[in-house]
Amino acid sequence: MTQVSIKRLSSSQSDFAQQLDALLAWESVSDKRVNQVVEDVITQVKARGDQALVDYTNQFDRMQAQSMAELELSTERLAKALHDLPAEQRAALEAAATRVSQYHERQKSDSWRYVEADGTHLGQQVTPMDRVGIYVPGGKAAYPSSVLMNALPAKVAGVNEIIMVVPTPDGVVNELVLAAAALAGVDRVFTIGGAQAVAALAYGTETVPKVDKIVGPGNIYVATAKRAVFGAVGIDMIAGPSEILVICDGKTNPDWIAMDLFSQAEHDEDAQSILLCPDEHYLNEVQSSIEKLLPTMERQAIIKTSLETRAALILVADLAEAAHISNRIAPEHLELSVEDPEALLPSIRHAGAIFMGRYTAEALGDYCAGPNHVLPTSGTARFSSPLGVYDFQKRSSLIMFSPEGASEMGKVASILARGESLTAHARSAEYRILD
Repeated sequence: MTQVSIKRLSSSQSDFAQQLDALLAWESVSDKRVNQVVEDVITQVKARGDQALVDYTNQFDRMQAQSMAELELSTERLAKALHDLPAEQRAALEAAATRVSQYHERQKSDSWRYVEADGTHLGQQVTPMDRVGIYVPGGKAAYPSSVLMNALPAKVAGVNEIIMVVPTPDGVVNELVLAAAALAGVDRVFTIGGAQAVAALAYGTETVPKVDKIVGPGNIYVATAKRAVFGAVGIDMIAGPSEILVICDGKTNPDWIAMDLFSQAEHDEDAQSILLCPDEHYLNEVQSSIEKLLPTMERQAIIKTSLETRAALILVADLAEAAHISNRIAPEHLELSVEDPEALLPSIRHAGAIFMGRYTAEALGDYCAGPNHVLPTSGTARFSSPLGVYDFQKRSSLIMFSPEGASEMGKVASILARGESLTAHARSAEYRILD
């Protein structure tokens, strides 16, 4: 048993709202030092292109590259990684890829139009982006699942070219990441990372092509760089630490819930794990399970720090109040570990992904359920959605007036334009008015 000091709260406390705000507080904005480093890196990459990428890669990833040619992996190298995978790993990767692709196929939007009575055509043309870049963490934090989750929706959307960047500190290459890239149809892979990789994707260099959008997780320098280049290029989101919120009715095996909380806490010390339950005795049972199971975890030091600094076990009046608090938190991952999750679902308004029922562990969503695991964090689920096919498609409005339609709407436009003192707008419309 390992004693773990986890914050205990009750919704009946007079200062509960303030306590909850303090618990959730997370400032994702980088400090001045990080911002300055990122600004300098971006400036250098824009000015010196490939040479800046080589220099920064050698400096930050402890490499000895002489040119960008050494930092690009061939499609043959990717194919070899997939071919050489142990059979069990390849089968698992293929099963996950199939499910992710099948789920995202249902998200595709098609162009549409309609014709009004006077012959005017209105509609929307949906087209994929030409080229996107996906950032994949490297080194110890190597996630082949991130390759699938970022590349496959782009592939389903019809993106012409997918460029992947993945750092390889000390030259350490993760074969599973490369195999996932081959399986997902990634076109080019560069072994670069950090703010310099983001800058290269955003502005292009002699070797790295400029992309239309950058997606994928990274450290604070990557997140800061994505924020800095937004506008020159699209980005998916600025992601904070991973989060899990569990609503439980007190009837799920407490060991299961403890491990579900661990599943996010093991990401890093800033990850957040919260349990809401109306049964105080059950909260005590989960606390006991945490202390019993923690010594069995490989990343127990990270988990312990995460739980003691950012986790909470919260006693609520009932499941309705739990849903209300959950909406206030707007978590990245929400588990409804209750007898009837369908009954509770209508009360849930803000969550990145909702895992329904006692058997639906959040970990399944990370790898193979099918829906995307790139999700809004830090309360941004109030206005953001999971990464999807729609993130790689653009929509253009279609407008084609008939002579009669142009005449009638020209009268309307003329009145409104003159009301705004925009005479050229008005006269442009008035030219089309039929006598």
